[in-house]
Amino acid sequence: MNDIAFLFPGQGSQRPGMGRDLVARHPELTDRYYRVADEVLGFELSKLCFEGSKEELLPTEITQPAVFLTGVAVLDVLRGHGVTPSVTAGHSLGEYTALVCAGVLEWTDALRLVRRRGELMAGVNERTPGAMAAVIGLSAAEVEELCARTHGRTGAVVEVANYNDPRQQVISGERDAVREVAAAAKAAGAERAVTLNVGAPFHCSLMRELEEEFTAELDTVAFRDPRLPVLANVTAAVVRTGAEAKDCLRRQLAGAVRWEETLRAIGDRGVASFVEAGPGRVLSGFCRTTLPDASCHPAGEAGRIDRFLNTWQRPDGTPLE
Repeated sequence: MNDIAFLFPGQGSQRPGMGRDLVARHPELTDRYYRVADEVLGFELSKLCFEGSKEELLPTEITQPAVFLTGVAVLDVLRGHGVTPSVTAGHSLGEYTALVCAGVLEWTDALRLVRRRGELMAGVNERTPGAMAAVIGLSAAEVEELCARTHGRTGAVVEVANYNDPRQQVISGERDAVREVAAAAKAAGAERAVTLNVGAPFHCSLMRELEEEFTAELDTVAFRDPRLPVLANVTAAVVRTGAEAKDCLRRQLAGAVRWEETLRAIGDRGVASFVEAGPGRVLSGFCRTTLPDASCHPAGEAGRIDRFLNTWQRPDGTPLE
């Protein structure tokens, strides 16, 4: 069995210069995606991807379309080499790229959605300043208990936003409450509790106020039934219809990313090879920790794609070109 899963990263994976080497190697990507994206959004996203500084890429409303666009370009390159997944999933923002991969969304529609998603999320942070922190070395149950204690004592919002792997959970919520839980995690034996440099408290109940407005945005876009299995963040289960995919994106705003469960569900399908199709290597790390016997390939740059292609064969056993 030679099945493979494509995994698409989300916010936090952005890198200055992302996609630049892909366009240098595959200049057709410029007209196919980058110029179109600039026209759709009304600003030079391509220039920000290729030349933007770390600080220029940090605003949520910039980060999200930039990471998404890079993932779409990587997907195109992989498909051009004959690599097709048997299943796909994306982490948070990456779920939009996964839905493009599965044929649920047109990529330009998804680009508009992620841009609007980023704008709305940034607005929440302006009204209620929040934070996120990665807790490493405690179980999900232990981190949930710490969040519950702080919420019970203060009434402040602090919740597990990402169940990333057996050793890493990300908490999200009001700034002081996140700091308190991070400190309590260290006292409870966590190896680290690292504040994340993100633009809003994603995937917690502070985002629920966006659901109605973002649902109106989702309603403007056509959602088709998936052409291949795609797993949703909020359920860690396969999405069966376009309507279900739309509902999962709505729920994802304030719902936790159940990534460890997602990886295990993919592994239960007999898939043992994973490609991280986008910038960074974060998802490959989660994959190795969760499924230590799996083969994980970061493929967000031309050189990494080359290394993957040198090891991969088509399901019929023939090597890739």
